[in-house]
Amino acid sequence: MKKLTFTDQLGTVHFFSKMPQRIISLVPSQTELLHDLGLEMQLIGITKFCVHPYHLQSTKIKIGGTKKVHYEKIRLLEPDIIICNKEENTKEIVEKLSEICPVWVTDIRTIKDNFQMISDFGQLFNRRVEARKWNDKLAFGLRNFKSFIQDQPIKKVAYFIWKNPYMVAGSDTYIDELLQLNHFENVFGTINRYPQVTVPQLIDAKPEIIMLSSEPYPFKKEDGYQLQPDLSTTQFVVVDGEMFSWYGTRLLKAFEYFQMIHTSFR
Repeated sequence: MKKLTFTDQLGTVHFFSKMPQRIISLVPSQTELLHDLGLEMQLIGITKFCVHPYHLQSTKIKIGGTKKVHYEKIRLLEPDIIICNKEENTKEIVEKLSEICPVWVTDIRTIKDNFQMISDFGQLFNRRVEARKWNDKLAFGLRNFKSFIQDQPIKKVAYFIWKNPYMVAGSDTYIDELLQLNHFENVFGTINRYPQVTVPQLIDAKPEIIMLSSEPYPFKKEDGYQLQPDLSTTQFVVVDGEMFSWYGTRLLKAFEYFQMIHTSFR
């Protein structure tokens, strides 16, 4: 029997004797995508952070988080494939899970990568029509948003993802890609990935807006008050971290959210 061959976004080639049916997802945004592609019945395991759609939390077996997983529970579920992400899941997790079954790893840093992931899942799980429909909707939403944003002024921003120590989104990240799409100049866009920053660095960078993300650290408006004495002319805004960091089908809702937040900036 001819084997099915697919290549993930890390360039790893996977071989299957049949289309994979029993899926475990270790990435919340990709769990949402799998559901939206019509694969809810094939999903047998998810993380405790896979909260969209929320009913999956009560209908699917939870196998841990994104950084700590229950290997024996996963093994007993007898998955055909496990879906991971280079950023969300560690190399050690991927290597250990590979002893159980093929592990598909995505690598999403750009909107183009996002389109590719959806197309890949369409091929991998025989959901080509559904994947094409979602990519068409996302392409239409992207065109509309670019039309909206073209006349918006460029604003200098810092995007906070963590506190104690402060960490921000830098270059070569999906968040930075969406900041650029929104005409936000990332004041830490010359630093790779997720650097730690100090208050003196923030003062020197002179951001017009500091975005306090709701995840992974659950920033509140009060967290901005601690920095305001040093950054009195900077506007602090708590933003929905899912809209800036969740890829997959969530991007369609993000376009609407982005239009809304632009009206909140003075």
